[in-house]
Amino acid sequence: MAAIYAAREDPPPDGAAVDLPRAYAQELQTLRRAVEAHLGHRHDKTKAFAVEFFSDWDAIFRVLEHPELPLTNNAAERALRHWVIARRLSHGTRTAVGSRAFTLLASVIDTCRQRQHSPWTYLVKAITDRRQGLPLAPLPQVGV
Repeated sequence: MAAIYAAREDPPPDGAAVDLPRAYAQELQTLRRAVEAHLGHRHDKTKAFAVEFFSDWDAIFRVLEHPELPLTNNAAERALRHWVIARRLSHGTRTAVGSRAFTLLASVIDTCRQRQHSPWTYLVKAITDRRQGLPLAPLPQVGV
């Protein structure tokens, strides 16, 4: 984590890439061998952890190639929290079609908000356009 923070605060000159994977190659190799050794472990939870870690290896360590990426998914978890609460309070949608509509609306609303655009303005335009047989407009860009 310290290396990631250091790479963020003091990136190499001339836009050169930080080569953290090479700098930590030995540690990564040791960790990978340990994970692989536990893929067939007799303890179910240990095995499940090893399988998940092995399966997500590239995603977990992508931050070494791109130190600007977040170290955790806390922001994403917090962004979803109110949608999860809404789903629990409403006892779900009860159908696959309802679930898809709910998740699509949640995604559109949050994307518009993150891009500083009114989700309701976009949804009104999208619904109006589709009723007129027009193609769906792309989601607005930041501040547009």
